[in-house]
Amino acid sequence: MADGDFDPNQYSDSQKEALGTYTAVTNQEPSAAIPLLERSQWNVQIAIAKFFDGEAPDPVEEARAAIASSPAPPPSSSRQETLMNGFSHSSPPSNRARFNAAPRIVPQPEHQNVYRPPFILALVLAPFNLIYRLLSGSFGLFAYLFPFLARMLSGRAGSRPQPRRQRDTTGRRPLNAQDTAARFIREFEEEYGQHELAFFPNGYAQAYDLTKKDLRFLLVVLLSPEHDDTSTFVRTTLLSPEVVDYINDPQNKIILWAGSVQDSEAYQISNALNCSKFPFAAIVAHTPEDSSTSMSTIARISGLVPPSAFVARLRSAMSHHSTTLERARASRSEQQATRNLREEQNSAYERSLAQDRERVRQRREEEEARSRTEREEKAKAEAAERATRDLEQWRRWRAQRIPAEPSGSGEGITRVSIRMTSGERVVRKFRAEADMEDLYAFVECYDILSSGVASTDTSAPQGYQHRYRFSLVSPMPRVVHDLAGGQSIGERIGRSGNLLVEPIDDDDDDS
Repeated sequence: MADGDFDPNQYSDSQKEALGTYTAVTNQEPSAAIPLLERSQWNVQIAIAKFFDGEAPDPVEEARAAIASSPAPPPSSSRQETLMNGFSHSSPPSNRARFNAAPRIVPQPEHQNVYRPPFILALVLAPFNLIYRLLSGSFGLFAYLFPFLARMLSGRAGSRPQPRRQRDTTGRRPLNAQDTAARFIREFEEEYGQHELAFFPNGYAQAYDLTKKDLRFLLVVLLSPEHDDTSTFVRTTLLSPEVVDYINDPQNKIILWAGSVQDSEAYQISNALNCSKFPFAAIVAHTPEDSSTSMSTIARISGLVPPSAFVARLRSAMSHHSTTLERARASRSEQQATRNLREEQNSAYERSLAQDRERVRQRREEEEARSRTEREEKAKAEAAERATRDLEQWRRWRAQRIPAEPSGSGEGITRVSIRMTSGERVVRKFRAEADMEDLYAFVECYDILSSGVASTDTSAPQGYQHRYRFSLVSPMPRVVHDLAGGQSIGERIGRSGNLLVEPIDDDDDDS
């Protein structure tokens, strides 16, 4: 076979893998390796052994391999008719061994609680129950005396198979799976003494699920106490140091589950695993070549077997299947690593996204706070500007409404000497009946009055409430002449007086 004639697409994945392993060890060309692999039924170990042992070419096997690798005949000559799919091509036999499926058994014990009707109902049904028992006993006696008539009647009734009912003839109470396992372990220790076997302390279904999850080997041991070889098998084989050490070796990854067929669960498992002889042992493992969830029986050991043969059977079956499980573990580990990497990437992305969102939120809050501060400062500036403008308009308006200074110094006139905050002393006459607010307004508008530019057409600002930010105080004795009293200038000061202008601080005003 020339290198140009080698087409990898005509071989299956398992054959490609065997070819790659063989060429990696022997450094042969694929064209030279394929005939030897075909003569070895694509068994890599046998082919490598033949290569290094110097096997001579076999003309018969090469001719047979050439015929097998030749193009397939026309479809018309290789079709076969079936009832299911009509005419179809015959599929070539598979090179790998087929295993029997091992189903997951969930025990269905009989109902432990018997329905007991109320006393009155039981009393009413008692005659019918008595008649039923008498009739059933009579028919049973009739069938015993005339068995041929019973066979004839059953033959006329039809030959349909009746459903097989599980019978419990041992009088053992049905328990749940965990309690059944605990009872078996206790009875096993009572019968055979202390041992080092680590029986799985739960039901078969739980051991089955753990085996599939961890890709391990499930060793199922079924015992029948009524069988003669059971005690010998347990004492000489199952409890032998060789078997115990092999089962307990953690590198073998064995889960040991055992049960007695006197229990419902073990009896159902014996039927599912096609157990025909006791004592019975089977190895159940995951078979990924069948499907991603399949579990199969890869080895069966029936009857009384010596310890060495028992271990050899276990080792042979597990070694042949270990490569498959290793690939499955590697694939699962790769998938888990990919899943973990994806989760870490998603977590990192979520953290980065959360940080970005937090930065955006903080930036937005800072911008809102800055905008709010700017608006408040602008509003304060506008309010201060408006207050200044209104104050100036009010002062011009109030200045034009202050009464003129009266002439003379007779009765009804009060002379007031006012010392301004600037230190200037102003002397002015007011009518005694004038209100104190006129005196305050004079002090407030003094600069406008003294400049002589007071207008006569200024109106009062709309919505403005003026508040004087100073007080007029008599120094000796100290008296504060505020506007709360509501009296006139003459009543407060008299005919003359000296006053000081004291500013009112905002803090004092607020307090």
